[in-house]
Amino acid sequence: MKHVAPDALEGAFILKDSNNDDPAAIVQKALDDLSASIDGRLKAVETKGANEALIARMDGLEARLNRPGAAATKDADIERKAFIEFARRGVEGMAPELKTALTVGTDATAGYLAPATFAPELIKALVQFSPIRAYARVVTIGGSSVKYPRRLTSTVASWTGETSARPASNPSYEQIGITPHELATYVDVSNQLLEDSMFNIEGELAADLGEAFGKAEGTAYVAGDGDGKPFGILNATGLAEITTGAAAGFPTTNPADVLIGMYHSLPAVHANNAVWLMNRKTLGEVRKWKDGNGRYLIVDPISQGAPATLLGRPIVEAADMSDIAADATPIVFGDMQGFRIIDRVGFSLLRDPFTQAASGLCRFHARKRTGADVTHPDRFVKLTCAV
Repeated sequence: MKHVAPDALEGAFILKDSNNDDPAAIVQKALDDLSASIDGRLKAVETKGANEALIARMDGLEARLNRPGAAATKDADIERKAFIEFARRGVEGMAPELKTALTVGTDATAGYLAPATFAPELIKALVQFSPIRAYARVVTIGGSSVKYPRRLTSTVASWTGETSARPASNPSYEQIGITPHELATYVDVSNQLLEDSMFNIEGELAADLGEAFGKAEGTAYVAGDGDGKPFGILNATGLAEITTGAAAGFPTTNPADVLIGMYHSLPAVHANNAVWLMNRKTLGEVRKWKDGNGRYLIVDPISQGAPATLLGRPIVEAADMSDIAADATPIVFGDMQGFRIIDRVGFSLLRDPFTQAASGLCRFHARKRTGADVTHPDRFVKLTCAV
């Protein structure tokens, strides 16, 4: 390699910028600019990723909120919390935001209505004692009573000649009135239990009140006499009646023939919507009956939760139906939409921390106003143990 003198390269390379700065400063500035550019791009990437994650999360929240009942669930949770605080501390001890979540009853209730999350638990308990409510037609009224028109006789069309006088028809009607009656009870709860944040006061009240209201309603809807209570199915007027043919029960020969007669005593349109009402003891007796081929008349359900059937129609166990005995009515067959239950005041609760204060208890008064009667007696037939 040929040797080149150092002075020969002088002026060949010049390191400078527009401001004639020091070469080291130029390099450092370039490095700083590169670093800033890299940092900016990294931040842009991170921001984009964060925005995408945020958008994805918001999309998920929007999807959940758009689901049916999402808003109702949030409102129900607030009402539930407000109701529990009301039960534990009363209105005076509640936070202002929870007071507004309480559902205030009308003047007639003199208390607070239970939230929607409380009511289903109460209804579940009611059904255990009062299956009538689950099958009957239930309406809410706004007055002290309600009247329904009921047709007694209808028009009749007759054949007539071309110029003969046309016959008249005179349908007749009546009114049936249903009056709600008050049902009430109370529950005493220890103040210490109310103060315990781990105690499920809502579940305890639902269980106690559901049992009390369920037993009372169940008995009234089946056997109430209308004196301070609803008219029950067994005491309603106008129902068709069939006797068993035996003084204190069913005939020993072909006892199922009586039930077949009941089924076919109703018009097909009503029989196809009807259910059998009987208590568990009567059901146990009917389960033993077989047809001429040795097959049991009662067919057990093929799916869980479905009712057993008799002659193709569901069996409803009503604990308040009569046992098989002389002059008793152990079975009713009918379309339960012809039995109407009216609710004037729904379930409401009044908190009384004073009456039992000396005993360390808080008393909760529960009440409702309800009535019932058969509006369509032609849809029912009852069986009486008699000759």
